[in-house]
Amino acid sequence: MATVDGIKRFYARAEIVRVGEVWSVALDDRVVKTPALTGLLLPTEALAEMVAHEWNAQGETIDAATMPMFRSAATVIDRVVPKRDEVIAVTLKFGETDLLCYRAEGPSDLVERQAEAWQPWLEWAASNFGAELAVAVGLYPVNQPAAALAALAVALEALNNYELMGISAATAAAGSLVLGLALGADTLSPEDAAGLALLDDLYRVERWGDDTEAAKTRQQVLDEISNAIKFLKLCR
Repeated sequence: MATVDGIKRFYARAEIVRVGEVWSVALDDRVVKTPALTGLLLPTEALAEMVAHEWNAQGETIDAATMPMFRSAATVIDRVVPKRDEVIAVTLKFGETDLLCYRAEGPSDLVERQAEAWQPWLEWAASNFGAELAVAVGLYPVNQPAAALAALAVALEALNNYELMGISAATAAAGSLVLGLALGADTLSPEDAAGLALLDDLYRVERWGDDTEAAKTRQQVLDEISNAIKFLKLCR
């Protein structure tokens, strides 16, 4: 958030305020604005309270990285609302190259682990959305059936802007639109989704050990998925 990140704290307290049928957050009676200078209007009191908490938790300097709910809400207003079709198209791309559709050629225990962990979720997508995605072995890309992608597009188009933001962010973090939709349907926890998304990495850790950078990357994936779903739930 270039407009606030790194600047000195300029307010004493953040509080939620009612604005018609929605909510906002005021910093010493000044309503918060997005980076595009649009008023920050929020759909639920719960989200407004969390955004206010993030602002109140700031120290002498504003650190936008510690305000994921504010950043997500601002992104809805500044990007999702004016460019909804573009956000849907970008999110749908993850369905075209869904992580769960790309399986290893070996070793056999990894092949089995992928099939056991991933295939049920592809079947879930087929059952719930009519999206029957094809599976590829090895690194060669697979062209997903047009009907499957159309079904996934319908699922995304049915979301409101806040739901789309949460599921799009979770999808990007997991590398899987199927996992993103499962998270949005509350049939999968962030921890389990991260485990599925990081299955190959965790397999390598078992065989060859861990390192600090890899562990940091895994934690980042979990944090991004968790924040995306937390935002989604606060908006409902």
